Amino acid sequence: MNILIKPIITEKATKAAEDKNVFGFVVNPKANKVEIKKAVEAAYGVSVEKVRTMNVRPDRKTRFTKTGVQTGKTNAYKKAIVQVAEGDTIDFYSNI
Repeated sequence: MNILIKPIITEKATKAAEDKNVFGFVVNPKANKVEIKKAVEAAYGVSVEKVRTMNVRPDRKTRFTKTGVQTGKTNAYKKAIVQVAEGDTIDFYSNI
């Protein structure tokens, strides 16, 4: 089971990483906090202090067009917010 799917790289996540040493990841919906902690420590070589998880609900959207009402939604996913130890950092751009 692949636990870490991709890192979250947004303006808000980048600011939190710089200021608070907190990083965000999209993770497997069946993964728990212990598995996420082990996966981050193994992948990036840092020590994790705290893991917070949340299930993100899908966004639903309705559009009125000439052909009728179009409805759709985005996918639901699980997000993990990981706080690493003081002095450790994760560089997402080094593997380019």
